[in-house]
Amino acid sequence: MNWSLAFEPLLSPLLLAAVLLPVAALAVAGLVFRRPGGLIRFAALVALALALFNPVLMDEQREALKSVVALVVDRSQSQSIGERTQQTDAALEEVKARLARFPQFDVRVVETGQAGAADERVETRLFDAAGQALRDVPPSRIAGTVMITDGQVHDAPSAPGAAATGPLHVLVTGEEGEFDRRIRFERAPRFGIVGRPIELTYRVLDTSMEDAGGRREMVTVRILVNGEQIGTEQALVGEETTLELTVPNAGKNIVELSIDTAPGELTDTNNRTIAVLDGIRENLRVLLVSGEPHAGERTWRNLLKSDTSVDLVHFTILRPPEKQDGTPINELSLIAFPTRELFVEKIDDFDLILFDRYQHRDVLPILYYDYIAEYVEKGGALLVAAGPEYAGAMSIARTPLMPALPGLPTGEVVEQAFHPRLTETGKRHPVTRGLEGSEAEPPHWSRWFRLIDVGEPSGAVVMEGPDDRPLLVLDRKGEGRVGMLLSDQGWLWARGFEGGGPHASLYQRMAHWLMKEPELEEERLTASGRGMTLDIARQTMSDDPGRATVITPSGRSVEVTLSPASPGVFAGSLETDEIGLYQVGNGDLAALAHVGPVNAPEFQDTVSSTSLLQPAAAASGGSVRRLNGGSGVSGVSLPGIVPVRAAGDASGRDWIGLRTTGDSVLKSVDRTPLFAGFLGLAALLLALGSMWYREGR
Repeated sequence: MNWSLAFEPLLSPLLLAAVLLPVAALAVAGLVFRRPGGLIRFAALVALALALFNPVLMDEQREALKSVVALVVDRSQSQSIGERTQQTDAALEEVKARLARFPQFDVRVVETGQAGAADERVETRLFDAAGQALRDVPPSRIAGTVMITDGQVHDAPSAPGAAATGPLHVLVTGEEGEFDRRIRFERAPRFGIVGRPIELTYRVLDTSMEDAGGRREMVTVRILVNGEQIGTEQALVGEETTLELTVPNAGKNIVELSIDTAPGELTDTNNRTIAVLDGIRENLRVLLVSGEPHAGERTWRNLLKSDTSVDLVHFTILRPPEKQDGTPINELSLIAFPTRELFVEKIDDFDLILFDRYQHRDVLPILYYDYIAEYVEKGGALLVAAGPEYAGAMSIARTPLMPALPGLPTGEVVEQAFHPRLTETGKRHPVTRGLEGSEAEPPHWSRWFRLIDVGEPSGAVVMEGPDDRPLLVLDRKGEGRVGMLLSDQGWLWARGFEGGGPHASLYQRMAHWLMKEPELEEERLTASGRGMTLDIARQTMSDDPGRATVITPSGRSVEVTLSPASPGVFAGSLETDEIGLYQVGNGDLAALAHVGPVNAPEFQDTVSSTSLLQPAAAASGGSVRRLNGGSGVSGVSLPGIVPVRAAGDASGRDWIGLRTTGDSVLKSVDRTPLFAGFLGLAALLLALGSMWYREGR
């Protein structure tokens, strides 16, 4: 019970003053001048004043509030090293049991540090977690914060005492004097040109070197690019070392450095480091040879010139040798057609050779076609955009280029209107898959009016014309690739005839497939990290690629089902809580992907430490102590827990203190007016009657 006295005046302060001050002046004057009856008049004044001020005796029923304890548990990946998880679990249960003995404490347990899908950087942020647990608690009710962690925290306040945690007590897992060695990139560019050398730097560190008197030594560093070891180097511990390598592929490249596990080392999780390097190809060189001016000649030229990644060399045969009209050669072209330079000396410098309605008219010596066929066999790319010439007597199919061609002409030129259509193969092939308008029947693009017929073609027929005749054929010859577009009507799409069509997408994909762009490979396996999710994509021409096998950073093997995502594309995903490099396999294909932040801060320092949190704990009146070495539950040594006053000490040699609060909440109030009812009336009448009686005498 809480008793208190309060006044609830019956009149306003001005009226009280107007009534009581004159009476009080007379009563006081009577006392001062010792007038007869002065005491009785003063008593009557007091009774009147009390009646007007209305004193009330109040009995408040209050409920004491609990002090709030934030129990923050570090569940980050470094806490899985050694026996830290067991120490954490044992300490958590014991602390909860001990706190349960004190009814004045409200315990809020927060487990934090698990990597989530939205995490951009995996860090141990215990102070953020404590702040969230205490965000609705006034400072007077914060009993304190107990953290169970290995001491590697990434959000410790820069100014000790800045965090509103109350007394901070840290229970540190792990062993004293742990040893760990790690490797990290110091400088790693994000981009590099394919085929060009690039310079990176790295450093090998270990905790023994960081201690006074630590001995430096040489360690072997293995260098892997996209999962394949390309060499080893010797690096001096603590010294920044330069690494020079050649960017192998366009797109994402994963450069990995790893070192052996040293005797007595705490963990090998940080014995490798990753750099993700995007390979950028230099401008692709394309040689375009047009046989003669025609309506669609500039379609290829404009498209290739608009591609900033392409350097185009274009020649058009304006006058074949058999046509002699007396026009001087210097008026027909800016430069002479450098046939030997292009097709003999520098043919290997080109990534793609494109013949647009070209026919053999002795402009090129017959031997040069053999050079072109050899260029394809050795890895070059050839695209033939055929017109009626391909079916004639001067066709390039009648030259030594014939072995490199995927289809030989029958001599028939089909002249009729038709809608180009994707074949079943074309619906799955990366070059034609998902072309805008292909889903409808007939397709939402304009008609063409001419097709060059060929015999049974080799390779993949991805588009067809009337009567299922091949329209676009893609083939591999040796190490190179060949494409054949058996119509010269693609310019109708470019000009918008009948609404046009996706000529830009089709032509660009054809050219880039021929030049071996990785994104357009028919059989391709890719993997990527999205937060803490591993996404797997499989491009294939088959109906079922089977399951993908994933090897996690810890060496565990997991099977992932790949489901159809679109024609020719299968996809699957794996939710994980491990950060690191994942190996994905499917059939003969393999891919690498890094899940989680690259070189996350969580693994930069894995040695348990008491020094990082010591300033914050000391500033709050708390303490930092290790859990190991005890004879208690599971070998952990826990201090005693003592409730302390707000102004008392919060830690001792073998105990930690949590502050209690004096805050309470009002539940009810019992009011007893002292001058109300008969009691007040009797007191007032007695005083006034006594005064009247005295005055009457």
